Amino acid sequence: MPATDVFGIDRATLEASGALHTAREIAQQPRMLEATHALVAAMKAQLDAFCAPITHNPDARVILTGAGTSAYIGQILAPLLDRQLAARVDAVATTDLVSAPQLYLEATQPLLLVSFGRSGNSPESLAAVALVEQLVSVARHLIVTCNPEGKLSTRQLRQAMTLQLPEATHDASFAMTSSFSCMLSATLAALSPAHTMDARNTALAEATAHTLTSARAPLQALTALACDRVVYLGSGVLQGLAREAALKLGELSNGAVATCYDTPLGFRHGPKTFITANTLVFVFVSNAAYTRQYDLDLIDELRRDGLAARVIEISTQLRDAHAQDSLLIPAPATAADIDLVFPYIAIAQLYAFFVSRALGLSPDNPNPQGMVNRVVQGVRLYPLEA
Repeated sequence: MPATDVFGIDRATLEASGALHTAREIAQQPRMLEATHALVAAMKAQLDAFCAPITHNPDARVILTGAGTSAYIGQILAPLLDRQLAARVDAVATTDLVSAPQLYLEATQPLLLVSFGRSGNSPESLAAVALVEQLVSVARHLIVTCNPEGKLSTRQLRQAMTLQLPEATHDASFAMTSSFSCMLSATLAALSPAHTMDARNTALAEATAHTLTSARAPLQALTALACDRVVYLGSGVLQGLAREAALKLGELSNGAVATCYDTPLGFRHGPKTFITANTLVFVFVSNAAYTRQYDLDLIDELRRDGLAARVIEISTQLRDAHAQDSLLIPAPATAADIDLVFPYIAIAQLYAFFVSRALGLSPDNPNPQGMVNRVVQGVRLYPLEA
């Protein structure tokens, strides 16, 4: 295969069809994860010193914030970090924080605001840090961004530190792919006392690279089904991942494919009615033995119902009887669910990319009419009275 090919498609074809940026940014993730690990390792002592006054304080709070995909980074990490840090940890989207700051900000509670921003120019991100500066007496800001020239990292704040990711993670395409995985990885390494900068990270990058290769043909076959509805399900930290997967497909299909996300247990409580004969269901199966039982029960139930076009289990453990409807991830059954996020999201990104192309869209800019934009537009910000 020529070195210029990406996912078996030559560079000229990708460029002519407006797909080169997205393909390249999905494919570069294993390499960018390695680069991100090295970057955070070099800054670890500085990061610890900056964050510790808040993260080690049981009376303090950490808010993980961003909009859209950036918000889902926080949703994935918050439950895990809340168990590991002395401070309370919450995920609050900038879109929620800006519209109702009185519900989320406490003047006297020390706060570390962790802001995720691919471009660092989203109006809600800028408004969120301004509100924290205005309303919270003791506040620190950790800016996790892919753009060194973004307004978020250059704004003057009382106490701030920027975690600047490798330049290549500043995705040029409309949809966030490598920016998502690398901002998530960087924050996990920066804040989690249980996350070590060792061979584990190399294994994650290798698993992601292998997945991008092994899943290509099965995902192209699923794309050929032309399903107009797709469901993503995940438990625990994989619920936030399911939400990001659903958004990615909605974005890259320009809304032509209706998407739904939930937990396997929650799906029975009404959302299950979303399923039609032309619905594809993906389940991100947990590696935690207890949680996994619930995931598999729902998968088996949906298959017995026989209403969906296909029910695909994405897992590190192959059930022989269901091999034809499984995507196997090359990671050990002992791997933590947070480690599975990286190869799991690669599957969702790649499927969305193939669907976008099958629909005749440009993955780099699937919405040429400009209803949505790479950096959100049309947001009017209002001053908050003291």
